[in-house]
Amino acid sequence: MAQLQLIECPRDAMQGIKLWIPTPQKIRYVKSLLKVGFDYLDVGSFVSPRAVPQMRDTGQVIEAIHPYKGATKLLVIVANLRGAETACQYPGVDTIGFPFSISENFQMRNTHKTINDSLLVLEKMVDLAAQHNKELVVYISMGFGNPYGDPWSPAVVEEWVARLSTLGIKTLSLSDTVGLATPQVIDTLFSSLIPSFPITFGAHLHCTPSDALPKISAAYRAGCRRFDHAVKGYGGCPMAKDALVGNLPTEKMVSFLAKNKIEHALNLLHFERAYNVCLDTFPI
Repeated sequence: MAQLQLIECPRDAMQGIKLWIPTPQKIRYVKSLLKVGFDYLDVGSFVSPRAVPQMRDTGQVIEAIHPYKGATKLLVIVANLRGAETACQYPGVDTIGFPFSISENFQMRNTHKTINDSLLVLEKMVDLAAQHNKELVVYISMGFGNPYGDPWSPAVVEEWVARLSTLGIKTLSLSDTVGLATPQVIDTLFSSLIPSFPITFGAHLHCTPSDALPKISAAYRAGCRRFDHAVKGYGGCPMAKDALVGNLPTEKMVSFLAKNKIEHALNLLHFERAYNVCLDTFPI
């Protein structure tokens, strides 16, 4: 059985907030999360500041927290090759994340590129990451459904997974971009994909507080051991331009692990402290 990987996502929580969160507050919050013992922290993104103004200080945040990261790996999101090149300039960055949508409409909305153009970018990104000893995770946007009218089915997802695996992608995270996933669909996808491909599959789920645990349970039962989450479920995708549900709340993930007696390396005292820092950080 694959080892549990827990990815805390302050970047996803902050990116859609219009009121500017001062850089020192971001640094304080991320430092508090580093003490918890998450496997990865999704700390920021190197994308256009016009598109995501809240992330324009990502480089400053990384430089400030790098000395304190310990065993936690730092992950940043990029939307193009230029962003990946910038990420590779930071020794503190361990992992580059690239959103690849199997919806043509959403890929254009999110990265201003077609799917075919994005494949070319991804091929270069694989080589770039290898040259700089960075991990690469590809997020399959619209992985659990598509509200934009593009064809979607578990078979379509599997076709894209097969195609991406030929590029040397080792980690794929299925993203519930607009909260369409049901436990049944989650189970169907992971039960089929995980035994079929030598890839680490992750779940980036958006949900309401009431459906978080059923979604986590379905993914875990189907063999998924990599989960993205954010304290209090803050966040969502600002490019979707829909009334979104939030991210998977970290506290729901912690509750699931405790209830099912699943071993983890999180320091729950430090998590409680980080939770309180979160309340002081977010203008919500």
